[in-house]
Amino acid sequence: MTKNATNESLITRLSPAKINLFLHITGKRADGYHDLQTVFRLLDWGDYLHFSIADKLISTIDNSANNSRLDINSLCGQLLTLAGAEAITSSIEDNLIFKAASTLLAAAIDSNKLPEYLPQVEVTLDKHLPMGAGLGGGSSNAATTLIALNQIWQLNFTQSELIKIGAKVGADVPIFIFGQDAIAMGIGEELTAIDLPEQQYLILTPAAHVDTAELFTHPKLQRDIAPLSIEAIKNQSNDYVQHLNTPYQNIFTPVVTSFAPAVDEALRYLQGLEKVALSTARMTGSGSAVFLPLDSSVIDDKTLLTKWINNAPCTGYVAGSF
Repeated sequence: MTKNATNESLITRLSPAKINLFLHITGKRADGYHDLQTVFRLLDWGDYLHFSIADKLISTIDNSANNSRLDINSLCGQLLTLAGAEAITSSIEDNLIFKAASTLLAAAIDSNKLPEYLPQVEVTLDKHLPMGAGLGGGSSNAATTLIALNQIWQLNFTQSELIKIGAKVGADVPIFIFGQDAIAMGIGEELTAIDLPEQQYLILTPAAHVDTAELFTHPKLQRDIAPLSIEAIKNQSNDYVQHLNTPYQNIFTPVVTSFAPAVDEALRYLQGLEKVALSTARMTGSGSAVFLPLDSSVIDDKTLLTKWINNAPCTGYVAGSF
């Protein structure tokens, strides 16, 4: 059932990338997941999501079933259309944007926040972030969808409530709802804000898709890094912001570079620039993207940056902190 609503409007949001300045596994949990420690840094570069609000409302009630709520996926399919994601998933229900919307609707039902009518929304994805690069593109899309639909549908979930909803969609979703640089623990949902200096990065995205699930089961993956306190991480930022000093590391790097030659080549290329950039190259997340923090003297030298990007063994970008 439909009825008239407000005139069509459009909301556009940046769906930012993230990098991990370091990434540790401190142990395996009883539920099968791993406990992590990392510092997430959000970037001013990413995808864009356009939310077009239609001029009609959809009933959330199934009048053929004694006024019960419609099936979540059925309701989400009526409320949401998705364009620009055809190359990511063959079915809309497999896309993280759709999964985020359906999880939000389920949470609204569980908390008795779902209105009787909701406006239809068309989501258009303007994709820039490569998939499988460890930059959080899909998780960022999901988080951006949760934030926007919470506003459009006037569900009034708080940020902390949205973070809990987002964690059900994916482990990296909460940081994008949090919306600022953070120390992350647990599976990535325990977030503590951290104040870091503005920074620019040279990011390379080799053409290698890394299977995260396969990495977590790899026999050579180190899963017992000694946990650090939040205060220690805050106080030791000089050991992982510009340079990467012991004990800070990305424990996925030796595993990924051992079976992904393109990642190894890209990382070695950036390591060759470290003396000039005055920083330490590293991999983000579970790969495949690698990055190099840039000293302020390098940032101002556009000719040098262009040369570095042109000579890189794969596609390169310069991006700044959020």
